[in-house]
Amino acid sequence: MVYGPMPAMAGLYLALAECVLALHLAFILWVVFGVLATRRRPLLRWLHISSLAWGILVEITPWPCPLTLLENWLERKAEVVPYQGGFLLHYLDKVVYPDISPRLLTMAGLAVCAWNLAVYLRLLALWYFKG
Repeated sequence: MVYGPMPAMAGLYLALAECVLALHLAFILWVVFGVLATRRRPLLRWLHISSLAWGILVEITPWPCPLTLLENWLERKAEVVPYQGGFLLHYLDKVVYPDISPRLLTMAGLAVCAWNLAVYLRLLALWYFKG
């Protein structure tokens, strides 16, 4: 946390870090609820499936999320101590799930992604067997 007056550039970096935080949250909401917005929109459907694949890869591999890296870099430039670990663990674990292990939180995220993919597979099966 920054106390007292902040240099102009530090304030800019902090504002940019907060914008990245908002973008990160929007991406997570898109991954979780995007299936609801893709009905009869093939381009959005493929964009959402790609987002799901990326979300799964980031959760099950040691790859860091580029948005987390960017947010941490901006926070360091603003002279704020950046958080360690991933976005979900930092924000959701402390606020929403204070007593849930990181492993269980990751499993829940994967379950949400799997559910979304199951919806798409069902739609694909219905389309295939209908025509």
